[in-house]
Amino acid sequence: MIADVATSLGTDFYGLDESLTQEERQIRDKVREFCDRELIPVMNDYWDRAEFPFEMIPKFAELGIAGSTIQGYGCPGMSNLATGLVGMELARGDGSLNTFFGVHSGLAMGTIDILGSEEQKERWLPAMAKMEKIGAFGLTEPDHGSDAVALETMAEQDGDEWILNGKKKWIGNGSFADIIIIFARSMEDGQIKGFVLEKGDEGIEGFSAEIQTGKMGKRAVWQAELTLENVRVPAANKLVGANSFKDTSKVLTATRYGVAWEGVGHAIASYEAAVTYAKEREIFGRSEASYQLIQNKLANMLTEITNMQLMCFRLAELLDQGKMTPGMASMAKMNTAKKGKQVCSDARDILGGNGILLEYQIAKHLADMEVVYTYEGTDIVQSLILGREITGVQAFAPPRD
Repeated sequence: MIADVATSLGTDFYGLDESLTQEERQIRDKVREFCDRELIPVMNDYWDRAEFPFEMIPKFAELGIAGSTIQGYGCPGMSNLATGLVGMELARGDGSLNTFFGVHSGLAMGTIDILGSEEQKERWLPAMAKMEKIGAFGLTEPDHGSDAVALETMAEQDGDEWILNGKKKWIGNGSFADIIIIFARSMEDGQIKGFVLEKGDEGIEGFSAEIQTGKMGKRAVWQAELTLENVRVPAANKLVGANSFKDTSKVLTATRYGVAWEGVGHAIASYEAAVTYAKEREIFGRSEASYQLIQNKLANMLTEITNMQLMCFRLAELLDQGKMTPGMASMAKMNTAKKGKQVCSDARDILGGNGILLEYQIAKHLADMEVVYTYEGTDIVQSLILGREITGVQAFAPPRD
């Protein structure tokens, strides 16, 4: 019955569900049911109060999806398509919790898997897969977002330790994470290195985190500004495969795939709410859904959703084949962020004044899509990554390393 919900409202208009394996369908349905049962009924209140629902973490853990495609270490080893569908369903349920999970499972665990040694993976991934340890990813800085390659957090080696100094901003889970990935520039060779900070019961000396407030979107996920003052990290906590910004980019390319699916999830949630509302709402004595302008708007919204789905499904295939390029990932993220934001906006318009009320769901998805449009690289940055593949010319400032 769960699997029939999307079909009944027409959000799988091209029958892509038929291409899923039984395992992929089971994973998708499990996450969808979790969102319908646990997230959607309560998350508006958390979002409104800008509070993080810590009691949801054990429930997330029970799903057994942390680590997504990672093989071994207690991770589920899901297909790339299943991983995308998980992100889509979580975004349909709640954007804040999807970001929390994406930071932990995709960015933090993904970084350790891509750039860590076998010993480092064995040390950190099993507890993270069980969500006994929560991860965060520290790249962005107060003065360096799109130009993260120019980051100013510094790392100096001192015997068998590294000393980190600097600031990070917009770090999801950063205020409460147990394992924090920090990227810093080596004072020795100027290259970007990756480090794992482990927060024990007594915290980390020289480390502080301040939760950022006043956000208009993703209000129920806590992002923090981190300060590192002579933070000492054991040399064994330097990620062996993180030695330049090119290494960092491997992680960002992989996670942009997931963010592309997130845009689809927000769009589907808003479209479904708009269709339901239009069928039930009467205006001038007749159903709102019976008006030509409303049907035209819904038709265009569904077309855009189908467009996004087809791109993401194909990207999953390319990723399976090892053929996904940074430009392909950027095209998908750019496309779904732009179209997803428009679908949410059109849905809000269909609901009129009610569209700005949280109880109708759409307002939250529209606000959260503004964040999706920006994070993991803005629309402009994605276009320049794609433009580089089109022309062979680097339009960014030359990398410092």
